[in-house]
Amino acid sequence: MHGSESRKKTYVEAVVDIDPDGRQRPLAIYWGDGRCFVVDRVLESRRAASMKVGGHGIRYTVEICGRTKHLWHSDDGRWYVEEIVPGNAGAL
Repeated sequence: MHGSESRKKTYVEAVVDIDPDGRQRPLAIYWGDGRCFVVDRVLESRRAASMKVGGHGIRYTVEICGRTKHLWHSDDGRWYVEEIVPGNAGAL
């Protein structure tokens, strides 16, 4: 039932590596309830808009627990994901 899922913008705490050139690489995110999700690998990063929940910044396409997800670093410096609601509340 993926076509009818609704989403909301959920801000998360991110653990990020910053190299000497200033490039950022997310290593993990912490959900609001304290769960930690390790970023297995970064597949892509590029400037993009979030069409489902609004906002824009650098969109990181990442692999977490074997699943491809999007993580944004917004222009105001915060990190967020598109949380699936309802029924899967709390899921990436």
